[in-house]
Amino acid sequence: MPRVVIASDGACRGNPGPGGWAAILRAGAQEKIVSGADALTTNNRMELTAALRALQALNRPARVTIETDSRYLLDGMTKWLPAWKARGWRTADGKPVKNADLWAALVEAAAPHEVDWQWVRGHNGHEANERADRLANEALDRMLASARQGMSA
Repeated sequence: MPRVVIASDGACRGNPGPGGWAAILRAGAQEKIVSGADALTTNNRMELTAALRALQALNRPARVTIETDSRYLLDGMTKWLPAWKARGWRTADGKPVKNADLWAALVEAAAPHEVDWQWVRGHNGHEANERADRLANEALDRMLASARQGMSA
């Protein structure tokens, strides 16, 4: 089974507001970047989307390490998920789980893989995390520039 290390990150300007996401997938000397943006979203949705799109980009089962600076993503996937699913995607106080659509998609995308979720401190010199952050912001900038061009045409 191949080994893949993924650095994922999301960015949002305003919360909610326009947001971007990116992930860097590395397997040996090979590297693939996936990124995108949404016009109106939240930072948490962008963090989840980055990890989701990275997992969806894998074309066969792998041993995957996902590096994230999002405690929300990390804790959701490693601590909270079993209870949410057991309660029908509800929190301990009975409220619907926020972003349940993305959590469910993440569960499905992760299923074929052996995934190890690792937290890294954001904006603290972790090279891959810093790069994923830049790529997420670049995706956001491209979307905003495209929207401005569309308005001026």
